[in-house]
Amino acid sequence: MTRQAIIEHTTQIINQLPEDKAEEIVTFADFIMKRHEETCLSAGIQTLAAQSQTFNFVNEEEELYTLADLKEVYHG
Repeated sequence: MTRQAIIEHTTQIINQLPEDKAEEIVTFADFIMKRHEETCLSAGIQTLAAQSQTFNFVNEEEELYTLADLKEVYHG
């Protein structure tokens, strides 16, 4: 089903519903839109963080500890 067909079909259904039920659909659509926006925002933040070079200094630091420093080795 195309986007336009979905819109037309949904509009036909909403036109047949009583006002209080149509308001429920609007409330649900708002919820879906907000969830979509939050998902997009979260993905954008993750992309920015992944591409950021802010913490590159961590990769350049020398290792402070080695396996020889362990008191006990865990063997799962």
